Parts: sequence; C-alpha cells; structure tokens
Amino acid sequence: MTTPLGEVLDSRRTAELHKAARALLKEPLLLAHGPDADAYRLVRQHAAELRDWFDRNTGWSLRVDAEAARLRKAPGSLADATHPAREASRAGTPFTRRRYVLLCLALAALERGEAQIALGRLAEQVVLDAADPHLAAAGIEFTLERRDERLDLAAVVRLLLRHGVLRRVAGEEDAYVSGTGDVLYDVQRRVLAGLLAARHGPSTITADGFEERLARLTAESALDSDELRFRAIRQKLTRHLLDDPVLYYDELTDEELAYLTRQRAFLTARVGELTGLVAEVRAEGIAMVDPQDDLTDVRMPEQGTHGHVTLLLAEHLAAAGGEVSREELEHRVRELAVEHGGFWSKSAKQPGAEGELVEQALAKLTALALVTRTPTGVAPLPTLARYAVGDTVVVEPGRSTPRTSRVSRRKAPQP
Repeated sequence: MTTPLGEVLDSRRTAELHKAARALLKEPLLLAHGPDADAYRLVRQHAAELRDWFDRNTGWSLRVDAEAARLRKAPGSLADATHPAREASRAGTPFTRRRYVLLCLALAALERGEAQIALGRLAEQVVLDAADPHLAAAGIEFTLERRDERLDLAAVVRLLLRHGVLRRVAGEEDAYVSGTGDVLYDVQRRVLAGLLAARHGPSTITADGFEERLARLTAESALDSDELRFRAIRQKLTRHLLDDPVLYYDELTDEELAYLTRQRAFLTARVGELTGLVAEVRAEGIAMVDPQDDLTDVRMPEQGTHGHVTLLLAEHLAAAGGEVSREELEHRVRELAVEHGGFWSKSAKQPGAEGELVEQALAKLTALALVTRTPTGVAPLPTLARYAVGDTVVVEPGRSTPRTSRVSRRKAPQP
C-alpha cells in the first residue's frame, strides 16, 4: 500500500522543523552564506513556528533576515562558566579575561565605524577606548605594542570572522601580528546588530559589580502574577533541559522543583517533539539524551591521550565516593602513566605533565556536570556513577553459581 501524499508531506515538514531547531541549538547564529547556508534556509522556511516555540517555551527571541538567523539564547544559570568563547582554530583555546575585554572593545568600535575597516585602524580605536578611566581602575590596559596583545586581538577578529560579523577583503592576521602588514574587512552591520543576546542595553545598566550587572542585563519584567511566575519557571526549566547535560533537582528552588514535579512529562515531551531528544529521568535529575549525538560541544569518551586520561580519572572519582584532592588526582595520573604510558603521547609522560592532564580532564568533567570543584578538591556528582567500574559476572557452562571475573564493565546509576 502506498502512503498518502499528505502524510508524506507532513512527515517531511516535521523532519525539516526538527533539523532547523537542532541547527539553531547547535549554532545560534546561522549565516545565509557559507557552511551553514542550508541550515539557514531551513530556519527561514520554518521561522514563524520556531519563533513561536522558542518565545513561548524558553523566552529566547528568534530574528531572521536576509543575512542571518539569530537565536538569542540566555543560559538557565548565569553562573555556568563551562561554555566559554573559544579560538576559531583546531585547538579551540578558551578566551581569557583580556580577550573578552578586547572583544567588547572591538564590537563597540565596529558599531561606531564605517562599512569597511582595517585591522590597524580597529587596533587604534581599541587602544583609545581602553584608556577609559573605569577600565584603568579595573586594571585593564592595552597598547597592542606587544606581540601577545596583537595575538589576542587577532584571535578576537578571527572569532568575528567565524560569526560573520567581519568578512576579510585583503591581507592576513598573521601579517598584522608580525608587524609586516595590515588586513581590510567588510563589516556586516546587520549581523553585528544582532550579536548581543540581552534583554536590556548595557548602557542602561547602572549596577555595581559584575554579577549584579549580568543579572540586570538578562532580567525579565516584573512577575506580578502567578501566570507570569509559572511561565518564567517553565522557560527557565526548558532552557536547562536544552542547554545543560543534566538538570539536577537539588539545584532548583522549592517552587521550581514543585513545578517540575507536576509538569515533568509535559516539559520533556515538548522538548522531545521539537528536537528529537529523549528524556532520561532518574532519582537525582533529568538528562535529555541525543540519539544523534551531534548537539554537544563536549564529548566523552574521546580518543587520544587526554580522552583516555579523562575516562580513567572519571572511573577513579566514581569509585572514591566522595571528595578527592587535586594532589591525589595528580598522584593517580602518575600511577596511570606507568600502567598506560605506552598508549599516551610522549609529552603526557614527561615529569610535571600531570598538572595539565588533570586540569583538562576536570574541565571536561565539570562541563558535563559529572563533577563539581570545591575549595579543597573535586566532588563527584550523581551522573558520574555511569563511569564506575564493577566486576563482570561470568557463568561458566555447566555451573549454576557465577564467579567473578577481572574483566570490568560500566554500570549506570540506579534510578
């Protein structure tokens, strides 16, 4: 029997909507030209439905024009530092404080500038803006005369190139860094105008302190009715489900937990219908699992030395059952180097390398909500029990009593 044409078209439309939503969650800024052009066209085709869904369920606004599609995402928690801006390179090094300041100064200069700008001219504007007394009082100073400062500015520019704010016309950033040349860019003003994801303009915020200013940037209007409060809770929980590896119950307020208890099936179903994510509900929280495995920026396990070290430390922390000091983890890496060093890179086996190996492993485990850092060390979170190792039970032919083997297997935490 043939499938009716209407069902085929409905199925195709649903699949396209899922693909468009996933593309926005993976890359909230999609350009009309370049590697994301196909995803941009899908988002533009389904813009009305996507705009309505994100506005109602997350409070995120979606803007689509002829040049880009921009989903203005706000995190579920403003204290989450596990999604930094990264270099537009294979290494993907996280931005430092200095690079973040340079990024803000560069964006301000581009907003006031012309349709084209040279990197040297941009650098001059950044130096002038950095002379602001408020920045000087905060210990911020740029001359861009040193190579390391020029490297930081080049990293900022490459990030803006990646996001489509700038288009290179002539030249290379390496020439500017070495002092042998300059670079000319076109400024994509419409993309630049949509880059900031905030409910309030930064110039309107007068609060003191970074945390308070950040909170006011993203603050919603006064929630003076039960309906508005419940909507805000629903949107916050949905943002957590979409953005975070795990939504732990003990991180919620009493009001949020009560709402989630009542509406858990509805919330997870809504997210699953749009994205294809599958809810895994356990005693400690909820994780939205991605069967397609392409909506995460951090994966575990991974191949290579750092991936192996991270997995082995996860097993060690899961078995510890409590807080572990940084010194103990570094000692454990030295032990592991003796046992597994034949599979590791040469640099990982050098004396003193354990500190960097532990730091990279902890950065990944923290980003995946598997551990949390404490003032004295690292504490495992419930989801880390997935990486605990137990003995495999082997039943030999003709025997009814199983015996324990030395071969290990993974065991998931109990609901």
